[in-house]
Amino acid sequence: MDYLNTFREMISLRGLTDHTLKNYCTYIRSYLDYLDSFLHRSPEDVSWHELRDYIRWLQHSRGLSDRTVNCAISQLRFFTMYVLHKPWDPTQLPLRRFDEYLPFVPSQQETRIFISTIPDLKQKAMVALLYSSGLRVGEVCSLRYDDIQRKNMRIHISHGKNRSDRYAILSRTALDILTQYWFACGKPMGYLFPKQNGQDRPIDTFFLSRHIHAHEDRLGWPRRLTCHSFRHAFGTHLYENGTDLLTIKALLGHKSLNSTTIYVHLASNGVVSAVSPFDRMGGGFHV
Repeated sequence: MDYLNTFREMISLRGLTDHTLKNYCTYIRSYLDYLDSFLHRSPEDVSWHELRDYIRWLQHSRGLSDRTVNCAISQLRFFTMYVLHKPWDPTQLPLRRFDEYLPFVPSQQETRIFISTIPDLKQKAMVALLYSSGLRVGEVCSLRYDDIQRKNMRIHISHGKNRSDRYAILSRTALDILTQYWFACGKPMGYLFPKQNGQDRPIDTFFLSRHIHAHEDRLGWPRRLTCHSFRHAFGTHLYENGTDLLTIKALLGHKSLNSTTIYVHLASNGVVSAVSPFDRMGGGFHV
């Protein structure tokens, strides 16, 4: 059996996205190489003990976080159930517990400085859209000319992360930057940000990540920003400016409100502005 191609076919039949397909194949390919190089047996014959050994080997050899190890376990689960057609027992290979960390979010002033000083119009337009509309980097890269609805000042996002369409707000300031880019860079009518060597294909997501780090270096800032930092900044700054969580949830396209509540913790006027009940008691305590 061609396990990898069968795996790809089953992902396609499930209707999962190309991005999911690419991610899921990462560790299944590694798993099949491991079986060939170390165990010299087919996947059907692998025991739970050997699966656990593979996960330990994978984490130690690649220095993976517990969160990433969980992704590998999920891929093995899919492979076992949909390619091998065998039952999966989560008690034999449980998911890892991992620490939760709050992501770094630039302040409103830092965001303004960062975007306003980007020298390249294409990169500036892309980062401006990440921040001003709260888009994911894949959504920015996939934007088409017709998605920008200037009359209604909104952006149509088709087939987002949750496989549902939504509308994002279109900032007037971002539209000005986008318009400058559009006239300066050949007036693209298909994808707004096409690949340089193929106008009918969207630009790769890693293009912007590389240039964000380069601009941090240019500004003399530590490398703390990612493409997703600006989406987090959008939600955080909206909350700081008084927007309610349900509105932020809709604008970001979150499936659950639980995903949106992180901005309560990230906002500078959240925990910091709260007054402890101990301080409200007044005097009477001596140190």
